[in-house]
Amino acid sequence: MELNVKRGPVTAKMPRQAGGGMILQLDPLADPRWGDIGDDAASPKRRSLLAIAGSLLVEISLPKLLFAVTTLLLLPAVLLGIAPVIATAWVASMSSRLLRLAEFGAALTGFVLMAVGCIAWRPLLRTAEASFWSLNALAVQPGYALFREAIRHLAEGMLSHASASVSRSRIRAASSAGAGILMCGCAVLIFSLVWPASRWIGTVTDLASPHRLIVPILANATAVVSVYMALAALIWGFADASMDQPEELTTFETAPSNDLRWRIAHLSDIHVVGERYGFRIESGRSGPRGNARLEQSMTLLETIHDAQPLDLVLICGDLTDAGRATEWAEFLDAVARHPALGARMIMIPGNHDLNIVDADNPARLDLPFSIGKRLRQMRTLVAMAALQGDRVRVVDPFCGQPVYTLNESLAPHRNRIRAFMEDGGLRRAVQLRGLFEAQFPMILPPETPEGLAIALLNSNAVTHFSFTNALGWISLEQSHRLATAARAYPKARWIIALHHHLVEYPMAVSVFSERVGTALVNGSWFVRKLAPFAARAVVIHGHRHVDWTGVCGALKIVSAPSPVMGTPDDAAAHFHIHTLAAAPNGRLFLLAPERVDVVGAEGHTVH
Repeated sequence: MELNVKRGPVTAKMPRQAGGGMILQLDPLADPRWGDIGDDAASPKRRSLLAIAGSLLVEISLPKLLFAVTTLLLLPAVLLGIAPVIATAWVASMSSRLLRLAEFGAALTGFVLMAVGCIAWRPLLRTAEASFWSLNALAVQPGYALFREAIRHLAEGMLSHASASVSRSRIRAASSAGAGILMCGCAVLIFSLVWPASRWIGTVTDLASPHRLIVPILANATAVVSVYMALAALIWGFADASMDQPEELTTFETAPSNDLRWRIAHLSDIHVVGERYGFRIESGRSGPRGNARLEQSMTLLETIHDAQPLDLVLICGDLTDAGRATEWAEFLDAVARHPALGARMIMIPGNHDLNIVDADNPARLDLPFSIGKRLRQMRTLVAMAALQGDRVRVVDPFCGQPVYTLNESLAPHRNRIRAFMEDGGLRRAVQLRGLFEAQFPMILPPETPEGLAIALLNSNAVTHFSFTNALGWISLEQSHRLATAARAYPKARWIIALHHHLVEYPMAVSVFSERVGTALVNGSWFVRKLAPFAARAVVIHGHRHVDWTGVCGALKIVSAPSPVMGTPDDAAAHFHIHTLAAAPNGRLFLLAPERVDVVGAEGHTVH
């Protein structure tokens, strides 16, 4: 039986076919192959953020929310606030014991307290430090980014379209300084309000009645974070104001005479779905169905590669739409159909690969000990190992060199990974804690000392809520490893590949929501970390689905559009092939890109 479905009034024609077969032609009221309102549940392209937020409030699990807030915010605050009380109580107890060392019992007690203190002070310090940075990542730096982007949005909205980019850069710099001053003032106000309730000196009897310390402990934590926020906001604000502001690149460099150049196909945000007619979370019915657009892109790339070989196919994250096993299977199958491209392909994870808790229920929370996040991490690692495990290297934490391949790094954990993915379990999830983060940055070494090296970073912040899945963050440890790897290849040119954009670029936006919650929270800091080798590097990323090329001082930045997002089935999308060339004095040139158009399917129009 052949099914032919068209839009329009309901009619049915069932002509008989020779041999008893039947051709069914339908014009139904609704065609399920084109989806329905259920496919737009979490789509900001089809629904407003306010409408989505309203749905979340109805669906969210309050017990899970309270537990997550307690674990991620209140508990770190308590640990940070109680640390000085415990420390001073121990010192006071030790002092009183030392004054009575003539008594054997007092001396023995003093010795025991001293031993306990010597053993326990390091874990206490590490706990306080971890709690401090947890609060910093969840509240302080996002708060500064929110202040900064809000001021920029208001200021840039007053600019006319004819305003020069220099004026826009000055406003961006001034808004950074203004955000630092404003946030510093707020922090000083908060500190002055909580200081009377704080308490920094404790006694042993205080620890016997911990309920009396609840208010002082929270006041202590707030005071510590406020002081840090006041100082850090000023430092961040004026550092961001004095740094080179991003500017759009209007002219590309001319290729030098030598033959050392590389052709890089740059894709991102392919959002593979696991269903033939599946729609993507963000675009809903405003985007194409299924994975045909990806297959078309791969076919075009293979044709291009046959005519003029590619050196690398780089996919900058969001390979899947929700990190599900079926989506990874579809992606790996697509690569297997194009082995020549697969041999040159490397990838990094995006927020959709790691941070979508539930594609069908955006209100669902991942508890901090939930196995869901660990499972998404392991799926991503398995896919990366299958694709590039024998080519990329992992920075060894002891010698600081990219010594072992990804497959060699994961080899000791293979059985645990397999057991966890097959049977789950909290204990197995805990055994794999930190394994995912330890693999980044992955380094694809240069073929020659002056060749091209690629650093693959994980820029995804740890979130437990689909509504905040897009946050980006580069950890201090990952930045240190990248700097160490760069020193290992001092003459190499570099591609720094990550999913998130470094900073919000000087582009017109219609709504404030496009400016916040998507860029790296500490992107300006990371730009400054890249400064030592910026002239021989280019940053390549995705995430925004925006076609943009620019510079931040000497650092070149390339943002990839998505070949599958933001356009319906019948509209064209595109991606680029970039050519990089070795330039004199160790520099890296970015030549004019080659645009590849992915034509939409004929006769498919989504209203």
